[in-house]
Amino acid sequence: MASSLTCTGVIWALLSLLCAAASCVGFFMPYWLLGTQMDKPVSFGTFRRCSYPVRDEERQATVMLEQCGRYASFHGIPSLEWRICTVVTGVGCGLLLLVALTALMGCCISDLISRTIGRVAGGIQFVGGLLIGSGCALYPLGWDSEEVQQTCNNSSDQFKLGSCQIGWAYYCTGAGAAAAMLLCTWLSCFAGKKQKQYPY
Repeated sequence: MASSLTCTGVIWALLSLLCAAASCVGFFMPYWLLGTQMDKPVSFGTFRRCSYPVRDEERQATVMLEQCGRYASFHGIPSLEWRICTVVTGVGCGLLLLVALTALMGCCISDLISRTIGRVAGGIQFVGGLLIGSGCALYPLGWDSEEVQQTCNNSSDQFKLGSCQIGWAYYCTGAGAAAAMLLCTWLSCFAGKKQKQYPY
């Protein structure tokens, strides 16, 4: 099985996969923001939430339903900033995943990734990481929404957590993006083999 990648390129391909996986898992998981409501643990992602209040008609009271799920519609996401964050971070994760899968194919297919293609892939990773980083920076702007304030003892505001805390998924997403922007982009410059010159 011939490879179109150098030894550095193989490291780049594996690191690209790890960065994409970290960012995608962190993006999908609803553990970006952690708090409590009605003495139950509550967590938020950009487009998902765990534990939410529902009206129990039988007991004529509001109870916390302890399960995770997506918001019913895109407009059901609590704030405009979180909607933008969802789109921007999702596109960034898609770009990182696309490059990672292409890089892995380069381990098995000769002449797939040249030096130029490797550098273009690194540029795409940089853009993907930048988009995810932008999404992570936008996320705290939504902490002033009513849903978040109810979870954070009505003391949260933009860039102010109140009684809530940042969850592991936020860090995972950001770390994957940072590694893609810094390490993967740099390694991609040395990933592809020089193409053979064929005399015609």
